[in-house]
Amino acid sequence: MTKTRAHVFVSGRVQGVFFRQSTQQQAQRLDVKGWVKNLPDGKVEAIFEGEEAAVKTLVNYSHHGPPSAKVNNVEVIFENFKGEFSSFETR
Repeated sequence: MTKTRAHVFVSGRVQGVFFRQSTQQQAQRLDVKGWVKNLPDGKVEAIFEGEEAAVKTLVNYSHHGPPSAKVNNVEVIFENFKGEFSSFETR
């Protein structure tokens, strides 16, 4: 299976709505490694690494997030897999 990495920026009402926590739960369920964090400008940034299908599923989840989120835009940059993470964390 092919492994990939996605660098994701999500904008909208994505802070204070459990976006990071729900993303971490989804990542752990999908066995995706990496991290997610809030940015000072109100966006959420994340790195997802793992099997291509699982990473794409998590990217798709980022387009809506948890029920209380309102996602306006998702920017995704696919990169070469680096394998630098052993887990998924909220920063």
